[in-house]
Amino acid sequence: MARNLVRTSPFTDMSRFDPFRLDPLRSIDELMRDLTMLPALGGQETEAGIRLDVEETDQDFMIKADLPGMKKEDIKVGIDGNLVTIEAQTASETEEKLGGRLVRRERYAGQQFRRFSLPQDIDDKGAAASYDNGVLSLKLPKKSGSVAKTLSIK
Repeated sequence: MARNLVRTSPFTDMSRFDPFRLDPLRSIDELMRDLTMLPALGGQETEAGIRLDVEETDQDFMIKADLPGMKKEDIKVGIDGNLVTIEAQTASETEEKLGGRLVRRERYAGQQFRRFSLPQDIDDKGAAASYDNGVLSLKLPKKSGSVAKTLSIK
């Protein structure tokens, strides 16, 4: 007795992936998964907006923060105990004209923000800041009397 076997291929239900086709019936999760598969977007981790170098000595913390293209008037530094906040805002507008006609006008406004804690309180009266060539330098002296202490357990 001969059997009539029909073989089906696992590839018969496949459809071609088109990252530019937006289907309103697709779920948001599917859309986000597909976008992360794009080579230009996938595999990249988000990085902090302001990059820092922090050095510690016995007396103070020396911090260098990269803020290229900012004006020193637009940078604010806050100190609250051992919490340091760096905030920078920028805004620009460019306009190009060709023969008296407006060809292009662009506006940009943005903000960078970074908050971090240090292992010891800061003496805000002795703190100093300077800004040169896109680098913010902070000298934050440690508050005397607030040395970290290790308790012995009895």
